[in-house]
Amino acid sequence: MTNSASFGAFTFSTVPHIVSEVGAVKKLGQLVAQHFPKARRALIVTDGGFLKTGLVDAPITSLREAGLAVSIFSDVVADPPEAVVLKAVADARHSETDLVIGLGGGSSMDVAKLIAVLAGSDQELKTMYGIGNVKGSRLPLVQVPTTAGTGSEVTPISIVTTGETTKMGVVSPQLYADVAVLDAELTVGLPPKVTAATGIDAMVHAIEAYTTKHKKNPLSDMLAREALSLLSKNIVAACENGKDLQVRQAMLLGAMLAGQSFANAPCAAVHALAYPIGGIFHVPHGLSNSLVLPHVLRFNAPEAAGMYAELAEIVSPGASGSVEARTQALIDRMDDIARRTGIETQLRQVGIQESDLDRMADDAMLQTRLLTNNPREIRRDDARAIYAAAL
Repeated sequence: MTNSASFGAFTFSTVPHIVSEVGAVKKLGQLVAQHFPKARRALIVTDGGFLKTGLVDAPITSLREAGLAVSIFSDVVADPPEAVVLKAVADARHSETDLVIGLGGGSSMDVAKLIAVLAGSDQELKTMYGIGNVKGSRLPLVQVPTTAGTGSEVTPISIVTTGETTKMGVVSPQLYADVAVLDAELTVGLPPKVTAATGIDAMVHAIEAYTTKHKKNPLSDMLAREALSLLSKNIVAACENGKDLQVRQAMLLGAMLAGQSFANAPCAAVHALAYPIGGIFHVPHGLSNSLVLPHVLRFNAPEAAGMYAELAEIVSPGASGSVEARTQALIDRMDDIARRTGIETQLRQVGIQESDLDRMADDAMLQTRLLTNNPREIRRDDARAIYAAAL
C-alpha cells in the first residue's frame, strides 16, 4: 500500500467530453447539437490533403442536417506559421463562426485552438506565447484527430512556427477543447510510415510524461502506462494492416491517453531536441522524436533508469534482470518498432550532416519550457553529443 502522504500536491485537467466510437463523425451534427444547442455557424479546420480524401464530407453532411452552416478552412500546413493562423482567424471572423472544429493532425487541431481563442478576442497572437498568457474566453471547440499521434485533441498546447525555423508554444487552459471525438474510420488511409511516426510520437509522450521532473503525478502515470500498453500492442499491426478498425481505434485511444498524460506532466528533452529537426529540416514531428529517442533515453538513464525499467515491463513484457537491463529492453523495443515499420532511424537519412549539429544544439537549448522537465540536466555539449550519436 502506497503511503498517500508520499505524493506531492498536483493538479490535473482534461477535456470534459470524450467520444470514442468507430463511425462517430457521421453523427457529429447530433453531438454538436447536444453540447452546443445555440451554435449556428461551424468552421471546420483541416489541411488540403485531408480535404481531398473526401472524409470531410460525412461530418459536413451531418452538421448541415443538424441545422448548422458550415465553412471550411483547409490552408493548414505542417508546423503552421503565424500567417496561416492569422488568415484562419480572419476567415472565422468574416463568416461569424460560433463553433470551431479541428479535423486533422496536430497542426489542424493546434490552429483550431488558436482560432477559438483569437476569433472572439482582441488579444494579439504574439502576446499569447508562453504559459498562461491567454486572456478571456474562447469559442466552443470540438477536436477530431485523423492521426493517432499528437494527442492535441486533449492538450492545452498549440505550437506555432514564428520565424524561419523557430517554434513557440501557447500553453493555456483555454486551449482545452470541449469535446474530443475519436473515430478510427478517419485514420484507415494513413500510410504505414505516417502511422509509425505518429504512433511513436504518442509513445514518446507517455514515456516523457512518466519520467518528467516537475509534475509527475499518479493520474498521469496511470494514463501513460495504459497508453504505452495500447500503443505497443497495436502499432506494428496498424502499420501492417491499416484497414483494421479495432487496431486503429486502439491506437487513437492510446494517443489520446498519452495526450492527457503529458498535458499534465509535461514533455522534456526528446521533444526539445526534436524541434530543431522539424524546424530546420521539415522532418515530420513524430519522426523527429523517434530519431533522437533512443539516444535521449540512454543519456537520461543514470537518473531515470528505475522509471524506464517499469515502462519496459509494459512495452516488452519479457523484460527482466537489472534496472539497467530493463532500460535497455525499453530502448531495444522502441528501436525494433522503428525498424519493423521501416521509418528512418538516423539523422543522415533525413539529410542532416555533421556540419548541422552545432546549429541544432544551439536551437535545442532555446527550448527551456521542455528542457526544465528532463530528469537529467542537458547542457549544450550534451545536446550536440546526442545529435552526433543519432547521426
